[in-house]
Amino acid sequence: MRIRISKVTALTGVLALSLTAGCAQGGSVGSSSDTVSYWLWDANQLPAYQACAKGFERENPGLHVKITQLGWDDYWTKLTASFIAGTQPDVFTDHIQKFGQFADLKVLQPLDDLGIDASAYQPGLAANWTGQDGHRYGTPKDWDTVALFYNQKLAKAAGLTAGQLNDLSWNPKNGGTFEKAIAHLTVDKNGRRGDEKGFDKNNVKVYGLATGGAGDADGQTQWSTFAASAGWTYTDKKRWGTKYQYDSRTYQAVVKWYFGLAKKGYLAPFSDYNSSSNPQNVQVAAGRAAAAFDGAWMISTYAGFKNLDIATAVPPAGPTGRRATMMNGLADSVTRHAHNLPGALKWVKYLSSDACQQTVGRYGIVFPATPAGTRAAVTAYRKKGIDVTAFTKPVADKKNFTTFSYPITNYAADVYALMRPEMQNIYGNGASVTGLDKTNSQINLVLSQ
Repeated sequence: MRIRISKVTALTGVLALSLTAGCAQGGSVGSSSDTVSYWLWDANQLPAYQACAKGFERENPGLHVKITQLGWDDYWTKLTASFIAGTQPDVFTDHIQKFGQFADLKVLQPLDDLGIDASAYQPGLAANWTGQDGHRYGTPKDWDTVALFYNQKLAKAAGLTAGQLNDLSWNPKNGGTFEKAIAHLTVDKNGRRGDEKGFDKNNVKVYGLATGGAGDADGQTQWSTFAASAGWTYTDKKRWGTKYQYDSRTYQAVVKWYFGLAKKGYLAPFSDYNSSSNPQNVQVAAGRAAAAFDGAWMISTYAGFKNLDIATAVPPAGPTGRRATMMNGLADSVTRHAHNLPGALKWVKYLSSDACQQTVGRYGIVFPATPAGTRAAVTAYRKKGIDVTAFTKPVADKKNFTTFSYPITNYAADVYALMRPEMQNIYGNGASVTGLDKTNSQINLVLSQ
C-alpha cells in the first residue's frame, strides 16, 4: 500500500516541478499567442467542434482554435505526459473519472470567474466539477446515460415486444423478468433457448446479453444500473466521498447475481471480452449477442449496423422499485499553466454557451449539457430515424428513475488499480465476492492518507 501512495506522491512532485519549470520557459501563462489549443478524444464529435470553433473565431477576431483529436487510450497517456513536459493544451475535454486526480495534482485552472450558472444546464452536471476546495474546474459540456440496445429481429423471434422489454424488473434472488428475458434470448448451438430443457450452456450460439468486461471500479455499462436500483451507492457521500462501499452486502449480492448470468450461459463469458477488439457493440453486430447495455455515446454506432434493426429499452426496475442509470457528464477544463490563458478562458466559456451547444446538438452525435442543446440533439436524432427516449426519459422522469454519477474521490487511479483485478477475478475465475471486503479496506486505507 505504501508503494502505491508513494507513486502518487512522486507523480505529484514531478508535475509540480515540471509545471514550475514550464512557467520559466516560453509557454508562460497569459502569453500573447493568438492560438488556443484544444484536445478531444471523440472523432465523431470533431466536425461539431470545428463548427463551434468557426463561430468562436467570428466573435473573437484574432483568435484561432487549434483542435487535436486523439483516441481514448492515447489521449490520457499523452495528456499526462504533456503536463510533465510542459506541452499541455490550453483546454481539454475532461472526464469525471479523471477529475479527482487532476484536481489533486493542481494542474487545472479555477473557472470561478466565468459566471457559470448551474441552473442553465441539466441538473447535477455543473456541481460535479467543483473541487473539494470549492473552486470550479470544468464547464458542462454534454451528458450521457445507459440503456439496453437490442436486436429487434432476435427479440421478435423470442416473442418479446418493445413494451415488454421496457417493463422489465430484476432482483438478486431469481433475476426477475429481466433474467427470464435474457435467458429466453439466449440460444445454444442446437437451437434451444436458455430457459428450455436441454439447453447447453457450454455451447452457446447467441448470448442473451453481451459482455462489457468486469466493470472495474465503476461498472458503468455492466453492473452499475443494477447496484444503484438496489439502493447502493459507491461512497459515503455523493461527491468527494471518504469511504467506498464495495464491502456492502447489497453490492456483493448484485455482483454475484450479475456475473452468475455468465455461469448460466446467458451473459457472454469474460473470455469473450477484449476492450479493444470485441466490446459489446461488436458482439451484437456479429450476432453473437442479442442485447447489450451501452452508453448514449454509442447511439450512432448501433444505428449504423448494416442489416440489423437495433432498438433501445430503459434499464429494468430494481428491488427499490426504481430504474437507475449512470448519468455521466463531460466538461471542458483549462490547464493551470495554459500557454494562452486569456484565450483559453474565452474559448471554454464559449464551449459551454447555448450557441456552441446547440451547434453540437444539431449534429446528432451527443446530448449537449444545456436543455436547448439537448433538444437540438433529440431533433437531429429524430431526423435520422433514431428514437432516443430510453436515454432521455431517465433524466426527465425523476419519479421513476434514479440517475447517479461516477464516484468522485481522490486517488481514482489507485481505486481502479485495486478494483480491476478483483472484479476480473470474480467474473473470469469465479472468485467469491467476499474478496471485495479486503479490496475495499485497501481502498479506504489509501483514501485515509
